[in-house]
Amino acid sequence: MMLPAGTDAVRQSLASFRQEREADWKAFEALLARVEKRAPRALSEDELLSLPLLYRSALSSLSVARATSLDSALIAYLEALCLRGYFYLYGARRSLRTRIGDFFLHDWPAAIRDLWREVWASVALTVIGAIAGYWLVASDKRWYDAIIAPSLAGGRNPDSSAEMLRSVLYGGGDHFLSGFAAYLFTHNTQVSILAFALGFAFAVPSVLIILMNGCMLGAIFQIYAAKALGFELGGWLSIHGTTELFAIAIAGAAGMRIGTSIAFPGELTRMAAASRAGRVAATAMVGVVVMLLFAGLLEGIGRQTITSDIARYSIGGGMLALWISYFYLFRMVRHGNG
Repeated sequence: MMLPAGTDAVRQSLASFRQEREADWKAFEALLARVEKRAPRALSEDELLSLPLLYRSALSSLSVARATSLDSALIAYLEALCLRGYFYLYGARRSLRTRIGDFFLHDWPAAIRDLWREVWASVALTVIGAIAGYWLVASDKRWYDAIIAPSLAGGRNPDSSAEMLRSVLYGGGDHFLSGFAAYLFTHNTQVSILAFALGFAFAVPSVLIILMNGCMLGAIFQIYAAKALGFELGGWLSIHGTTELFAIAIAGAAGMRIGTSIAFPGELTRMAAASRAGRVAATAMVGVVVMLLFAGLLEGIGRQTITSDIARYSIGGGMLALWISYFYLFRMVRHGNG
């Protein structure tokens, strides 16, 4: 039977309750404070063994306090203490090194494998866009200025001479080339971010951005191919391009996953579907940043200092093989060995 609040009996009951159990609460709180600030090794073996016992004692006290309608401040204190104990004893505690290791060994590759349909769709859209851009410029060179921004063109156009176009490919370390490489990296980074960020609009902006990026690639390739420099341009782009274009395809895939989840949520609400898709997409996008950093290093160091076509294709092909193996083959090898 509950006693009316404010009576002498309640106050006596509360005082007796505190006197009997408060020592255990304080001991549990002190042990938690020590292990939270330092590490489990800060406690002795007996203290470590007492942690779960004190936790269960605190839970018991909280149950009694709630059942007998004791002081609300005491109930709040016990709830906070039990919550701290639960998170320490049963919560997942991982060091920063462990989290980083889990991301690279499991989370990121798993997210890319989960997005495999969208990644293939993004790659297909890039190819379609490249074919369209190549065909448009080949049929009417005025399309080139409509597709390629002047800042990206860097003075190259369908009327450029073969010597001028070749000098871009093998100029090595020229100030203009360094500036152009930096601009191209910035441009591709912006494309990746936009393809992901605008995916919420039912994936339509992501699809259009990937198509347009492929169209630009095809337009540039056409003016080089017209001067019999298509093979050389492919090598020049491949050093960083296999990594960078793959990153853009993944960013587009992440945007498509969010957009299609909102458009077709299935049995979930749109918010729930977007939230579930967002976890996978966000993990993939963190990896895209890593890939773009790799591409930036390859672009800044290798593309202008390595002038052999064979070496360029070898580096680009090797990077593509590395990413495909990392994302899609590593799990199969690991499971097969297990």
